[in-house]
Amino acid sequence: MSNAAITSGERTRPVGRYSARRPLHSVTFYCDAPQARHVALIGDFNQWNPTAHPMTRTPDGRWVIRLDLPHGHYRYLFLVDGKPQLDPRAHGTVRESNEWHDALSLIEVS
Repeated sequence: MSNAAITSGERTRPVGRYSARRPLHSVTFYCDAPQARHVALIGDFNQWNPTAHPMTRTPDGRWVIRLDLPHGHYRYLFLVDGKPQLDPRAHGTVRESNEWHDALSLIEVS
């Protein structure tokens, strides 16, 4: 691989290369919990941290959050007033015990 550059007069700029970075994809999560006082999203993408992704309440009582995630598969849950809840819109579920729940929601981001 060469360190090619284009020279124009006194300026030198690197030639564009393909990036090895994985592009991010915008993913919107919805939770129907009209009576809840607080909802958060926890999962692989935030090391199951209950304060990392608080969700925003919409006027109709749904809770929403949008995340930019790289391509991959993720396990997650909603924390509704501190109690774990599966996502009925998830791409699937997995039976796996962790500190929050015995089953986890799955999503594929591509």
